[in-house]
Amino acid sequence: MENLPSSPIPTVSTGTIKRHAYFESAYVTARHVDVWLPNNYSISKKYAVLYMHDGQMLFDPTTTWNKQAWGVAEIVGGLIEQGDIRDCVVVGIWNSDSGRHADYFPKKPFDGLPEAFRNDLIDRAIQGDNAVLFAKNIQSDNYLKFMVEELKPFIDQTYSTFSNAENTFVAGSSMGGLISMYAICEHPDIFGGAGCLSTHWIGMMAGEDNPIPDAFVNYLKANLPTPLNHRIYFDYGTETLDAFYEPHQIKVDQVMASNGFSGSNWQTHKFEGANHSEDAWRERLHVPLTFLMHS
Repeated sequence: MENLPSSPIPTVSTGTIKRHAYFESAYVTARHVDVWLPNNYSISKKYAVLYMHDGQMLFDPTTTWNKQAWGVAEIVGGLIEQGDIRDCVVVGIWNSDSGRHADYFPKKPFDGLPEAFRNDLIDRAIQGDNAVLFAKNIQSDNYLKFMVEELKPFIDQTYSTFSNAENTFVAGSSMGGLISMYAICEHPDIFGGAGCLSTHWIGMMAGEDNPIPDAFVNYLKANLPTPLNHRIYFDYGTETLDAFYEPHQIKVDQVMASNGFSGSNWQTHKFEGANHSEDAWRERLHVPLTFLMHS
């Protein structure tokens, strides 16, 4: 079991957080899971479920490494109170720190990369160059198994939730955007909507002659779920790391359109001046949530 940093349960100004500490899995390393319940939570009714990655960054900036957070409790709670989205609970899945990249990098697109390029990435990781990236075997298929086979059944048994895909959503940013995209493609029977903010199409740090974005595009061409009952949201800013995403997002948008997605089930937004940070995602989280989970 990887050591997780000790951290107090986040403080929120609306709703309640229940922590399931060191949630064990047969597929991935144990990690904390923080479940946010809205003020109106009652076992006499059922709630949609929003699964979010990087759970330690979602709720309380006083507990995060960079003193930023998404403000999920306040934003989701406000949207529920205003009637803009359906009643829901939020499941914040902590990342495993050093294993984050391995958990979140979609495996099938990785396997579709040229073998020499894959080997070079792994060799460089072993030698300590970009040690956090590709330092471990890609675990995203196992991470999704953890979500679908272990965590979701536990959530549905423990809390008063709707278990159908129409009421099950997944969202994240950067690498969390990639794994959210991968989740709805690999498990369209489980997830009805995916929010992919600042999706990290380049897959690693920026560089020339990178085949990773086209590997994602090719994967999406073959694996997008049906637009009849799935919604997908993408966005990107224009500053810091987000500045690299637009040309790749344009290619993804072409794939979405050619696969029958349109305004009712797909949105892509560009946020001028927005950077790659929790503060930026906090500013616009209401946009994907209102689109994906409108009441």
